[in-house]
Amino acid sequence: MTIVIATTEDRAKEKATFDEDQQVRHIEAAARSSGLSAEDAEWLANIDPKEQRRIFHKVDRRLVPMLALLYLIAHLDRANIGNAKIEGLEASLGMTDTDYNVAVAVFFVPYVLCEVPSNLLLAKFTRPSYYMGMLVTCWGIVMTCGGVVQSFGGLVATRFLLGVFEAGFFPGAIWIVSQWYPPYKSQSRMAMFYCASALSGSFSGLLAAGIAQMDGLGGYEGWRWIFIMEGIASVAIGVMCFFTLPDSPGYAKLLSNDEARVLELIHASTRGVKPTSEKSKKRFRWSVLWQVVTDWQLYLQAMVFMSNAVPNYGLKFTMPQIMANMGFESTRAQLLTAPPYACGAISAVVSAYFADKVTWRMPFIVGAQSLLIIAYSILFAKAADIANNVALCYFAIFVACIGIYPILPGCNAWTINNLAGAEKRAMGIAFMISIGNCGGLPGSFIYLDSEAPKYPTGFGSSLSFASAGLVSALVLEFLYWSHNKRYAQMTEEEAKAKFGEAKLEKMGDKSPLFKYAY
Repeated sequence: MTIVIATTEDRAKEKATFDEDQQVRHIEAAARSSGLSAEDAEWLANIDPKEQRRIFHKVDRRLVPMLALLYLIAHLDRANIGNAKIEGLEASLGMTDTDYNVAVAVFFVPYVLCEVPSNLLLAKFTRPSYYMGMLVTCWGIVMTCGGVVQSFGGLVATRFLLGVFEAGFFPGAIWIVSQWYPPYKSQSRMAMFYCASALSGSFSGLLAAGIAQMDGLGGYEGWRWIFIMEGIASVAIGVMCFFTLPDSPGYAKLLSNDEARVLELIHASTRGVKPTSEKSKKRFRWSVLWQVVTDWQLYLQAMVFMSNAVPNYGLKFTMPQIMANMGFESTRAQLLTAPPYACGAISAVVSAYFADKVTWRMPFIVGAQSLLIIAYSILFAKAADIANNVALCYFAIFVACIGIYPILPGCNAWTINNLAGAEKRAMGIAFMISIGNCGGLPGSFIYLDSEAPKYPTGFGSSLSFASAGLVSALVLEFLYWSHNKRYAQMTEEEAKAKFGEAKLEKMGDKSPLFKYAY
C-alpha cells in the first residue's frame, strides 16, 4: 500500500484543526531530537496527518477489540466468585466465617508477585500474541476446573492458579498499547479495552443469572455452571488469541511495510527510544530494575492505582450481596448490578477521550476520585438502614462506578508516558501495577458478612483510599511540573556539555532533556 505524502495545501488544511496541528508539531519536534536520521525525520514529518490517522484506525479495528475481549473475560473469571456466592457457593463447600474473603484474597498473592516477571518474559517475545494466548488458555482451564472442586481447599487452589496466569495479562496489555501508540493516543485506547472491566461487571450479572438456571443439569449446582461455562469460553478465546492478536508494527500482517515504518518512527520519536535489538531482548539488565525500584513517581502512581483497586475489587466482589441486602432476591440482585457498571464503562471512555484531546491526565483522575469520595460518604452514612434508603444507596453505587473506571486508564497512560525506554516501560508499568494491585488484598477483606449491611470497614476504607489517591495525584502533578520548569531553559547542547551524551542516554526519564507528560 502506498503512503500518502502531504502537499503544502493539504497540510495547511489539516492544521486548521488545533489538536491535529499540536500532534503533528509534537511528532516533528520530537523526531528532530530523538536520534532519528535526518532522512527518517524528514520522511515522517511529511506524512499526511490524515494518513497517520488512517493507519492508527486500521490498528484500532484489530488490536483494541481483541484486548477488550481478553480483559472482559479476565474480569469475568476473577470476579464471578461474587456471583457464585449468592447462588450457593458457601453452603455447597461448607464455608464459614471469613472463608469467602480468604478465597477472594488468595488470588492476589500470585497476581501481585508474578506481574513484573511476566512482563519481562513478554517483552522478550517476538510474538506477544503467543504468550498472551498461553496465559488466557491456561486460566480458562483453571476456571473450568474450579467448577468441579469438592472442597474449600480446592477452591483456594484454583483461585491461586488463576492469579498466577492472570497476572501477566493487564501489564502486558498496557505494554502492548505503548508499542503501538504514541503518548497522546494511549489513554483513549486503554480506556476502550479497560471499559471491558466495567462491562464485565454489567455482563457478569446478566450472564450469571442466565447460567444459574442450569442448576441441577448434569448433577451440578448453578454456581458450578457459572465457573464451567465461563472457563470454557476463556479457553476458546485464548486459542483465538494466537491467530488474531496483532504483535507489533514490525510483525503485523495487517500493515504494509510503509505503514509499519510510520508507526515505528512515531514510536521512536515520541517515546524517545530506538527499536530494541534482539541481543538486548535476551539480556536482563539489573541496572534497569534498580532504576525502576528507585523511581519516586512509580510509588505515587501506585497510590493513585490503589485509589481504584481497593474500591473496585471490594465493590466487584460484594455488589451482588449489597443488592441482596436491599431486599432483592438473587436473580434480580444479579441483574441490578448491570446498569451501574454500564455507566462506569461510558465514563471511562468519555474521560479518556477528553484527557487525550487536551493531553492532561490529572484533572480527570482527580475528578473521578472526587466522585468516589462523594459516593462512599453517602454509603458510609446511609447503608446501616439500606432497606429504607434503597434509591439513595443505589444512586451512590452508580456514582461510585462512574468514579472508579476512569482512574486506571488515566493512571496507566500517565505512568507509561513518563517512562523512557522499552525495557524500563515494560518493567516499570508492571512494577507500578503490582504494587497498586496489592489493594486487592484489603479489598478482599473490607466487606465482612458480620458487618452487613452497614459495612463500615468496606465503605470507610474505600473512602480513605480514594482520598489518599487524590492527594497523590496532586503531588505527582506538582513534582512533574517542578521538574519541567527546572530544566525548561536548558538546551540540548548545554545538557550534553554538563552531563555528557552517554550519561544523558543512561539517565532516561531523569534526563534534564526529558519532559514529563501531564
